[in-house]
Amino acid sequence: MDKEHIRTAVLQALRDELARQTGAALESKAEATSEESKAEHKYDMRAQEAAYLAEGQARQAAEIAAAVEAYRTLPLPAAPGGPADLGCLIALAGPGGVQHYLLGPARGGLDVTVDDTTVMIITPASPLGRQLLGRRPGDTVQLPGRGGVASHQVQSVS
Repeated sequence: MDKEHIRTAVLQALRDELARQTGAALESKAEATSEESKAEHKYDMRAQEAAYLAEGQARQAAEIAAAVEAYRTLPLPAAPGGPADLGCLIALAGPGGVQHYLLGPARGGLDVTVDDTTVMIITPASPLGRQLLGRRPGDTVQLPGRGGVASHQVQSVS
């Protein structure tokens, strides 16, 4: 699996999310400043609530924009079999089959599908990301699951 294709898919997903979030922030800002949102009495908080929402959405859009830049400039290690680090694609085999993860700088939990394979983004801040850092093929990690803790083996690091 080509990591450059995965990066392209991640960037596209982030750019789509950024466009949606920016649109939502602009809508909230327009509502906050709209004449229709003007307070009708001293307890009417519609405009202020819309302003708070717009501020939060704008902040989230800025975080997504920073993630786009982080992935755009993310070095993708070329040496397969080395220790897992930022930019590595990791295949992890467990009771449920093989799962693929990209150890990325931001937006953990994002799934992208490339060549009919789903890759989940994980970050070093996540419990799984912390366990996978520095692991090599053949190493095992213990992960909690529905049936308790299960062993998962690192199949590949590229």
